[in-house]
Amino acid sequence: MNHLAHALLAGADDDLRLGGVLGDFVRGTPDPALPEPVREGIALHRAVDSYTDRHPEVIAARALFAPPYRRYAGIALDMWFDHCLARDFAAWSSLPLAAFSADLRDLLQRQVALLPSAARRFAQYMEANDLPAGYADPRVLERALAGIGQRLRRDNPLAQMLPQLQALDAPLQQHFEAFFPQLRQFASDWPLSRRPL
Repeated sequence: MNHLAHALLAGADDDLRLGGVLGDFVRGTPDPALPEPVREGIALHRAVDSYTDRHPEVIAARALFAPPYRRYAGIALDMWFDHCLARDFAAWSSLPLAAFSADLRDLLQRQVALLPSAARRFAQYMEANDLPAGYADPRVLERALAGIGQRLRRDNPLAQMLPQLQALDAPLQQHFEAFFPQLRQFASDWPLSRRPL
């Protein structure tokens, strides 16, 4: 899952949401100086990613892609599922998407001192592109996929994957709708009292 889903799955607690976003920017053991709930949010992010990668609906969705796209389907699906979430956000949240997105960006600005340098750069990118609400717009999604593709070391088709995703929209939406409620339950049940990283 991507930033919108991770923030939503972390719930209303600001520290957990911050950790949910930081999960993509922290490798290994998080800095012990981070507040414990932020470290818990990072751990939740990792648990969500692990659950997602093993879920039968996600595995079936990845199998819809033909080579050479299948190799990068995990990355593309993370982004596309945020697109599915964003375009029907009212079904998943009582907050409007624009307000949720602005609140998340505001949280990152308020906690900028806790952000690693890559996360600070991403917070600026989020502000410039109205993310994560912008993921509802396929053009924003296409630019984001291309940007990820440029950061990967080997040649890849991510910049060309939007037409593939759009062509598979109906079955991918079905997989998302079957999967996301289960993921939400998993995140809700995840033991927040566990030992922090």
